Amino acid sequence: MRALVLEEFDTPLVLKDIEKPAAGPGQVLVQVKASGVNPLDTKIRAGKAPHAKRTLPAVLGLDLAGVVEQVGEGVTGFAPGDEVYGMTGGVGDLQGSLAEYAAVDARLLAHKPASLSMREAAALPLVVITAWEGLVDRAQVRKGYKVLVHGGAGGIGQVAVQIACGRGAEVYATGSARSLETIQRLGATPIDYTTTTVEEYVAKYTGGEGFDIIFDTVGGKTLDASFTAARTYTGHVVSALGWGTHSIAPLSFRGATYSGVFTLLPMLTGRGREHHGEILREVAALADSGLLKPVLDPRRFTLDTVADAHTAVETSATTGKVVVDIEA
Repeated sequence: MRALVLEEFDTPLVLKDIEKPAAGPGQVLVQVKASGVNPLDTKIRAGKAPHAKRTLPAVLGLDLAGVVEQVGEGVTGFAPGDEVYGMTGGVGDLQGSLAEYAAVDARLLAHKPASLSMREAAALPLVVITAWEGLVDRAQVRKGYKVLVHGGAGGIGQVAVQIACGRGAEVYATGSARSLETIQRLGATPIDYTTTTVEEYVAKYTGGEGFDIIFDTVGGKTLDASFTAARTYTGHVVSALGWGTHSIAPLSFRGATYSGVFTLLPMLTGRGREHHGEILREVAALADSGLLKPVLDPRRFTLDTVADAHTAVETSATTGKVVVDIEA
């Protein structure tokens, strides 16, 4: 099969023919139709993501959508011909999705939302699992909650807004001037963080009480700001980028709580993979009910032009999620 291989960090991916895998016990062989591109993919290629524990040589690509060709021993719930999607590889020693076929752990897969194309489905897994783990698993988002999403027009932020809205919450999201229209279209009240201080928007939208849930997809100073915007006693800050050094004093003085999300953990450890499949099944139901739809960059990329796709993501020259078309 054709696949893109990373032979050394910070070098171009090499398109070559490699052996087509077979489905082992507990695995499903997927004919890959589309591969989502995440900023993490570009960081892994550049050798700037030690937490991904990627071994070389390697096929990158975390997200996929495709068609089941073969099921391995012990696999139930999937059959040849099924359309599936998932975050299935590209880290550790797991083959990624920039290939015509991938043998993947069946626990990491779910049936593709019927209402979405292969490209749309491939855009979802990493970002939607991250958002779900933060908002649903950690913070139990529901009706009656005021939710603030930092970076509401970003890859994770867009689906976080839709998940929170879909579960009945009152949602607000920060962004720059150029992203406010997108945030509003997704269902949240937009906040221009470049012209509005934390104190101002907390006062305006919560009467000074603070938000019930704050989901940070930006990190750094934005996470620090989150600690000052949480509701006293019951506020919960969740971050997908809780790295670096931060003072939790503002959060502690409110009696509020914090949770971190590390979406790669089940793939790296083998523990908890079933839950990723469960999340994707919940997300498929949400998508098929019309409450969640990814925003795609309109450009089309293939295995031959993945370098261009990575450049677009690295330079933030995108208007939605970048997806690579894979043709077997």
